[in-house]
Amino acid sequence: MKKKRKLAGLLLAGLALTGCSTESGTAAPENQVASETFEVPFDGELSHVHGMGYAGNDGGLYFASHSGLKIYREGKWLETAGNFHDYMGFNAVDEGFFTSGHPSANSDLPNPLGIQRSNDGGETIEEVAFEGETDFHAMAVGYNSHDILLVNPAKNSLLEAGIHRSGDAGKTWGPVKAAGLTGEVAGLAIHPEDSEYMAAATSTGIHLSKDAGANFQKLTEEEMGTAAAFTKKHLYYASFGTAATLMKYTIENGKVEELKLPEMKEDAIAFIAQNPADELELAIYTFRGDAFLSKDGAQTWKSMR
Repeated sequence: MKKKRKLAGLLLAGLALTGCSTESGTAAPENQVASETFEVPFDGELSHVHGMGYAGNDGGLYFASHSGLKIYREGKWLETAGNFHDYMGFNAVDEGFFTSGHPSANSDLPNPLGIQRSNDGGETIEEVAFEGETDFHAMAVGYNSHDILLVNPAKNSLLEAGIHRSGDAGKTWGPVKAAGLTGEVAGLAIHPEDSEYMAAATSTGIHLSKDAGANFQKLTEEEMGTAAAFTKKHLYYASFGTAATLMKYTIENGKVEELKLPEMKEDAIAFIAQNPADELELAIYTFRGDAFLSKDGAQTWKSMR
């Protein structure tokens, strides 16, 4: 058991540290003009992923990596032909995505990126807030509401260090009390529409708030929280104690169900995403770099690589 707990700690530490360089990616033109050529086939290694989700309505599952976006759509892998930014704090939304991180090596964007958003699959990004000030690793954005929840690692021009939220897509901010939230935060989640519901995956477990972050309750026992993701009806969360687990919490009645997982040897779930257009389609990405997809509500899984 000690060996497996040590493994989980090493995996979490690796995720937190990966992709924090000031430069990343391969030199390429920024802001490609021809959108029909912005996506190209991808057959490389899927690694250093810092976020995952179904961005917009194009049916694509986006993976935010140290070297730009990788996309899984209709059984095929694609990547962008430019804007190879080191995306951190990545969140897919109904009209694209929000992200933080660092610009690519040849970009003239300030470093770090602060909070940026894109509504065209990453072909262009525009500032939301804190450009040139802060790289937000732990950040959640409501899929439909675009409300933002984040951990600010150090004081910047507007925010003190700590947890903050915005109810207007980053225009104004307020502190989050977060009573009952313990441990180091590895990931955050916020409900797609009702921002009273928030969750955090921390070194001490999975925590849920039903009052906009004022108070959190712990959903797990002696486990390390590794990932959390809301849908309209559920909170999916992953943890690691003696093995990886994936749970589904029903918001309406508090029912908790353990879901089946693919074979995972000494590994844990880093990210979870459900397709908003298909409630049976669920994807996970692991700390060891494996991506799995289920089209039947986690009854069966297949590797995407």
